[in-house]
Amino acid sequence: MNQYVIAIDQGTTSSRAIIFDHSGNIVSSGQKEHEQIFPQAGWVEHNPVEIWDNIREVIGSALSKANLTRHDIAAVGITNQRETAVVWDKNTGAPVYNAIVWQDTRTQDIVDKLAADGGVDRFKHKVGLPLATYFSGTKIKWILDNVDGARAKAEAGDLLFGTTDSWVTWNLTGGSTDGGIHITDVTNASRTLFMDLETLAWDEDILEVFGVPGSMMPEIRSSSEVYGTVHTSQLLRGVPISGILGDQQAATFGQAAFDQGEAKNTYGTGCFLIFNTGEEIVHSKNGLLTTLGYQLGDAAPHYALEGSIAVTGSLIQWLRDNLGMISSAPEVETLAAAVKDNGGVYIVPAFSGLFAPYWRSDARGAIVGLTRFVNKNHIARAALEATAFQTREVLDAVNADSGVPLTELKVDGGMVANDALMQFQADILGVAVVRPKVVETTALGAAYAAGLAVGFWKDLGELTANWGEDKRWTPKMDDAERFRQLRLWKKAVTKSMDWVDEDVK
Repeated sequence: MNQYVIAIDQGTTSSRAIIFDHSGNIVSSGQKEHEQIFPQAGWVEHNPVEIWDNIREVIGSALSKANLTRHDIAAVGITNQRETAVVWDKNTGAPVYNAIVWQDTRTQDIVDKLAADGGVDRFKHKVGLPLATYFSGTKIKWILDNVDGARAKAEAGDLLFGTTDSWVTWNLTGGSTDGGIHITDVTNASRTLFMDLETLAWDEDILEVFGVPGSMMPEIRSSSEVYGTVHTSQLLRGVPISGILGDQQAATFGQAAFDQGEAKNTYGTGCFLIFNTGEEIVHSKNGLLTTLGYQLGDAAPHYALEGSIAVTGSLIQWLRDNLGMISSAPEVETLAAAVKDNGGVYIVPAFSGLFAPYWRSDARGAIVGLTRFVNKNHIARAALEATAFQTREVLDAVNADSGVPLTELKVDGGMVANDALMQFQADILGVAVVRPKVVETTALGAAYAAGLAVGFWKDLGELTANWGEDKRWTPKMDDAERFRQLRLWKKAVTKSMDWVDEDVK
């Protein structure tokens, strides 16, 4: 009995439940997409009720495929899209508004007003983050300011805020009918703009500046401890929930990058490079974020530098869904492989502005270098290459901040199945790119955190022993060609800037 751990992976485009065995291998999984809601340009929303319904469904799917019951499951781990904000009524359990997704840019006016007194780095010394629409703090303020009755309810103590880990945990542990637990972990808390990196507590002064009542905020816990047990799902009733990590930190944990100086890059809807700085808080001078890496129980927290790129995999989705250029994501590799280069085309996918290392909210997407020679194959190749170029810029910033250049990069996420992209990534970085045998490292990291807390795995050494290399790509491009392409890429990036007029931000 209790031979497995289940991870709930609440992502940007879908929710999944994945069951792992002691060796870190996938036993079974369930997955279901949820609707992407775009009320107007720059707005991105999800329905929290749909997400909760889907999670219950995928748990059942994963268990039934493996013919398992709750008695076979030692623990539940949760990982999630980090900056997506949900606000709900604690008495009814009903969200007061759709979840506002991390990609959403509607709060730019809030950012501008807050930055008028001290600039975008006004709180960075405490929270490690610049003022930006990306983080959940501005989204909470928008909901309180724009949803009828929300502020009055919040001030009366009737509303709760959470990123989707909090929403899922609250519902799993009983919700409004059975005393749901209102918590988050340090990694998710570090993405709100409200958590002090040193004290790991909500900063009351910053909450006051934003006008967010402290009663809305979840209790901050470590990434690996027993928080409570499942109440509302008969399928997992009584199983401990014992691990929570934001998705990118979970992927880092799943890659066994536990030590200072180790790093990973996850290729998903966006792209996120995390560099472990150990127990040291390193404030970036090169456009990176300072964030929590993980905290195991009462142990000292591990911090990280992060390079966040908003649009990578979602650029391929855009080619499919908005342009109809491909019918499925894997087709982009076939198209790209049909030409020897990008034909001089560069795509800067600044759909939500530029994240690291630029943090330019005035940027918008650009396709440059078009000639009559260019065809859809070149466009497809340029779309893939955009991911690699953006990663190179983030890695340059990591190297500058850390002073210790990386010699190889561990990679994971859906796009690492694309051989053409991974080879180009190695070429443009000039270092080896390494893919693990288990590429579902986000879910695996959440499972590891949960399993450690209940003794399913005894220590980090056991997890490190589970990691195995699947494939390695080494650079084949010469230096002159690498620098030529980087120069053109940087030129293309400048063309995407200063695009949003001040009066229409």
